[in-house]
Amino acid sequence: MASSSSSSTVLFVADHPVGVESRVQEVIRPLYGRKSRPLYRRKSAGPLLLGICGEGGVGKTTIAKAAYNKIHHHFDAKSFLLNVSEVWQQDHGEISLQQQLLSVMRYSTRRITINTVEDGKKILQDRLPSWKILLVLDDVNKQDQLDALCISRTWLCQGSTIIITTRDVDLLRRLQVDHVYTMNVMNDNESLELFSWYAFKQPNPIEGFAHSSRCVVEYCRRIPLLLEIIGSFLSTMLSRRLWVTVEQKLVNIPSTAGITKILRISVDGLSDNDVRRIFFDIALNLSGMNRDKVIQILSDSRHSAENGIRALVQRRLVTIDSRNKIRMHGLVQDCGREILRGNSTGLPEVRYRFLRLYLIYR
Repeated sequence: MASSSSSSTVLFVADHPVGVESRVQEVIRPLYGRKSRPLYRRKSAGPLLLGICGEGGVGKTTIAKAAYNKIHHHFDAKSFLLNVSEVWQQDHGEISLQQQLLSVMRYSTRRITINTVEDGKKILQDRLPSWKILLVLDDVNKQDQLDALCISRTWLCQGSTIIITTRDVDLLRRLQVDHVYTMNVMNDNESLELFSWYAFKQPNPIEGFAHSSRCVVEYCRRIPLLLEIIGSFLSTMLSRRLWVTVEQKLVNIPSTAGITKILRISVDGLSDNDVRRIFFDIALNLSGMNRDKVIQILSDSRHSAENGIRALVQRRLVTIDSRNKIRMHGLVQDCGREILRGNSTGLPEVRYRFLRLYLIYR
């Protein structure tokens, strides 16, 4: 499920927020217009629609979280809806998103139940004009998602601000947002620093690894997700011989290949079969579920499942959010599913496990 912030919530941004602050300032700059007083403090200011656009893995969600933290206390209601496209595909996902948005605009503690998407739209259309709201919609990929949440100047209160992250710049243009911030890859210094934090636990490469680190950073296209995951993978093998092996694999990946080809290096490096099995189970259907529940069903012994998830967290292939839910980046999930599709000998077992998990959690 998506996560929705409360009025007092400060969102976790990143373990190592390299280059985040300067990008956040660019995102929120339109809030100030040509005057020093922020638009959300001016009674005459209309709603503001902002977009953050870029390819997968470049840090759109990270920047959106940091922007939310910086300005959320200025609004009457605020909500951060994570992984909108993922939640949309779940059973009753549209209603779940509407319910979460509605939950921050209640006049009382009474929960309002939404029965249909159209019912939800009517309720939101009644409430949204009365609340100066900050809403972040993360990873939007369909106009229908915006329509279901009544994202239109028609329904938004003056002073409200909506931030949308997406890979689809045309979607933002159709919505006629006020400003689009296009995410660029990190510069050389930022990339090397971020990579070093994950590979060496410090902001610079250790002695003897500076040149190799710069090469890896370039092969990873200076994309934060790749720097984080490949850096975490290499942190477990600080020998020149093993690094040369990984570098050679990176060299052999065509520049036109997708990001998942690079991510596969880390996945293929999972030598423990139990850890690999847990990774593929999460990639299939378990991202977004409670960590304790996942541990309960994935292992013959609870201890081995817990260790397996811990190993995946150390590799940054999965994360655990503030609500104890397991999260896997969409590109990492795509990588796992691509591997399974290409592994015909393993598919019967995978299909059986997937069916078992589906029957348990449907």
